[in-house]
Amino acid sequence: MTNLTRASVLLAHGSSDPHWLEPFGQLLQQIRSGLQENHARVELAYMELAEPELCQQIRRLVQEGYRHIDVLPLFFAAGRHLRKDVPAMLEALQAELLAAGQVVSIELHSPVGLEPEVAEAIRQVVVRQLSR
Repeated sequence: MTNLTRASVLLAHGSSDPHWLEPFGQLLQQIRSGLQENHARVELAYMELAEPELCQQIRRLVQEGYRHIDVLPLFFAAGRHLRKDVPAMLEALQAELLAAGQVVSIELHSPVGLEPEVAEAIRQVVVRQLSR
């Protein structure tokens, strides 16, 4: 049974350079292919400089009936964007949606770069590069 109320949005910073954007689209496809059919929907969005922009993507999901949106930042650490800019964007969006009669829970998660597996993978790559 599919969970029709919950969706996840992978959030990347964004760039006007299509070469920068390409790996994120590939990552999204890899994630989708690794999920079971009954898993929540996963989409990609950007904070700026590319589309779909985060609020645009969330509005689209809400229009489709999703009522809980997890925002998973594909950032290395929680800098100003994740500590101030994105929370302010999400707060304004939630107020906008509520004013339109749509009760939606939007949860901003910690950046994936803070996960121990990511740090370990980076460590391995750096050690391998330095050992050549």
